[in-house]
Amino acid sequence: MSPSSLAPSTPAPPPLVKTSKILIVGAGVFGLSTALHLLERGYGDVTVLDRAGDLPAVDAASTDINKVVRSCYSDIFYTKLARDAMVEWRKPEWEGCYHECGVFNVGGYDYDGNYRENDKEVGAPVEDLVDAHSIKTKFLQFLHPPASTATDLLGSFTNYSGYFNAQGGWAEAARAVRTILKRVLDKGGKVLENKEVVGLVKGENGQTTGVRCKNGEQYHADRVVLAVGSWTASAFPGLEVDSKCLATGQSLAMIQLDAAEIERYKGCPVYLDFDTGFYIFPPTQDGIPRKISTPRTITSHPASGDGLRVPRSALIVLREQLRRVYPELAEKPWAGTRMCWYTDSPDGDWVIGPYPGDPTLFLATSGSGHGFKFLPNIGRLVADSLEGTLDATTAARFAVERDVTGAENSERASLVIQELDLEELCGPEDMSTVGGV
Repeated sequence: MSPSSLAPSTPAPPPLVKTSKILIVGAGVFGLSTALHLLERGYGDVTVLDRAGDLPAVDAASTDINKVVRSCYSDIFYTKLARDAMVEWRKPEWEGCYHECGVFNVGGYDYDGNYRENDKEVGAPVEDLVDAHSIKTKFLQFLHPPASTATDLLGSFTNYSGYFNAQGGWAEAARAVRTILKRVLDKGGKVLENKEVVGLVKGENGQTTGVRCKNGEQYHADRVVLAVGSWTASAFPGLEVDSKCLATGQSLAMIQLDAAEIERYKGCPVYLDFDTGFYIFPPTQDGIPRKISTPRTITSHPASGDGLRVPRSALIVLREQLRRVYPELAEKPWAGTRMCWYTDSPDGDWVIGPYPGDPTLFLATSGSGHGFKFLPNIGRLVADSLEGTLDATTAARFAVERDVTGAENSERASLVIQELDLEELCGPEDMSTVGGV
């Protein structure tokens, strides 16, 4: 039975009180942010379980070098929420994980002007870039090249326009997760590693009362929150949420810069192309910038050992897109790759709320590739949902049982999602290829 067909007539459980036991499965963005917000509200019995033996989990979407922090959305709900998140990111509690270098938001003929208008409406410092010349002129403010080669370091940006927003940038992803993990522990939360949850425990009335781990242990609680990311549908097939929790992989590749290149590009903002989904970061201190590709791959998590490799075809696209921005860097060999596993919903909205017919079971998932930037405040929405105080409009937006028939994610309308071919995953020989793959 699908979530949308479940009858909502199940008796309501006792309301939450500060002594209620709350169990969260998954120590990623949704799980840890939820735990922190609950603890800050005075809940004293919050436990997080994770299957990883060492957190952050190596194959979690949030365990990465860096993630974009942007407020450019065609939906102003997310624009406003992202601006709120930036306020939090700047606070000392995040220990400098956030780097506000600015973001180029650009695209071709089909570029959606709502991104720019929404940023303007919330007061972001928007600088319009009306054509290729204005994009290159703005870019040159951040490069440190010899004057004679300045224009040679950038692509043509033909038929492109967009805007620059100085308020945005990137966050050190894995360090930010470690930071919030420590904050959860410091506030009295419990985070247990090596706890692979394989099933739900039900009470006599059919409502969830806990979880069962692979080792046979059971953990009981008044509320259970599943925040397991791309493993949501496969780990809990009985919930039949695969239509709203689709596992997708996005291909990442890194290149190593030399000392001169680090100096040249270190001041550059994040570059985000809404036509292709490609984006690139400024180099880290050790000279490694990161690219993300256009193609996305779907279905289940690959076999052990293949979960972080990317398809060869993705490397070709990455190099082509990199050449359009930084031609010089596109001739360098790859320093490494990573498949970043997301959970997508058809409409791009998250899945947050009670599971239909089981009011003690909550889902917090389907980050749809844009959840990390909300690490400081996404848990507030989940905590509100648990307490029953989330406003009706927002609750409907994120509801497990919402109708997504024919839905389209406007943030990725131009991207083609393809089936993952394990035979096409790259190997060591693909890393050293220059100018081709």
